[in-house]
Amino acid sequence: MGLQGGIVGLPNVGKSTLFNALTNAKALAANYPFATKDPNVGVITVPDVRLDKLTSLVNPQKTLPTTVEIVDIAGLIKGASKGEGLGNQFLANIRETDAIVHVVRCFEDDNVVHVDGNVDPVRDKEIIDTELILKDIDTVEKRLDKYKKQSKSGNKEDLKKVEIAAAILAHLEDGNPARTYEVDDLALEIFKELSLLTAKPIIYVCNVDESSAINGNEFTKVFEEAVKDENAQVIYISAAIEAEIIELEDPEERLEFVQEMGLSEPGVNRVIRACYDLLNLITYFTAGEKEVRAWTVRKGSKAPQAAGVIHTDFEKGFIRAEVIAYDDFVSYGSEAAVKDAGKLSVEGKEYVVKDGDVMHFRFNV
Repeated sequence: MGLQGGIVGLPNVGKSTLFNALTNAKALAANYPFATKDPNVGVITVPDVRLDKLTSLVNPQKTLPTTVEIVDIAGLIKGASKGEGLGNQFLANIRETDAIVHVVRCFEDDNVVHVDGNVDPVRDKEIIDTELILKDIDTVEKRLDKYKKQSKSGNKEDLKKVEIAAAILAHLEDGNPARTYEVDDLALEIFKELSLLTAKPIIYVCNVDESSAINGNEFTKVFEEAVKDENAQVIYISAAIEAEIIELEDPEERLEFVQEMGLSEPGVNRVIRACYDLLNLITYFTAGEKEVRAWTVRKGSKAPQAAGVIHTDFEKGFIRAEVIAYDDFVSYGSEAAVKDAGKLSVEGKEYVVKDGDVMHFRFNV
């Protein structure tokens, strides 16, 4: 689907280490700013126990998970909105993503220098917020000037655009990200048109020391208090632990290591699922002898759109979808048993796909 989550943060907070853990890629993780000058793009698989369960029941020739793209964007610094450092490039990279994974440093380590001298995740977050908000202010000001010129004719629609853009500008100038602006139906089109950086959905990843990977620490407590009104998810992760996990090739060794650390699963699994949810995505499955596969669609997608993810011909020639609820498939153990129990439903073009649906499409091209 081409949807991307972008990892942002100040230099030396653990972004590239997290990216490596997420993707098993080898982005340069160095103890100095701008270790990542070009955004690294990785395709990460979305962990899903339902796919494993379906595989055990169907025993297919192959199993294919669904994926999402993640981009490691080089560290921002103060003045990025004015082009300081590699500011213009960084902000352009963020603009191309669909959601933001904001990494903040919540650990002390004398061997890893902090760009601002000491560890303060709230300050670090505010630096990034300020740069993004300043860039958004610049964007809205330019668009507002355009709207004002257009409104000189007295056209009601143009005058309304001026009013809405001015309200958004005031919201930003008060230091608020665009995502907290209450958008009504009239403002929605203009809001989308502006394509503001701070309108993107966000999760915060607190990079902590090994001993704080489960319950956090004093840094995370202060940080969570600071973001409590943002309605954003906060995840603890020790990038150092995750880096060790990916060095283990054997899945059983990985599991044993994770359990020894007192964790139920690698922290990156939680980050990946959070990114998936943040991008407003759900998963449906196809299950047959050749393959069991997970597919990604937007929440609210109808059956023909879901079919189109497999192949555009499926959507063009869509006739119907045969749907089995995941729980029913697991409960009865096979497609044949589900059919015998009368639990397979036949759905038309208006069917809205549910997360976990096991689907088979009938089409004619």
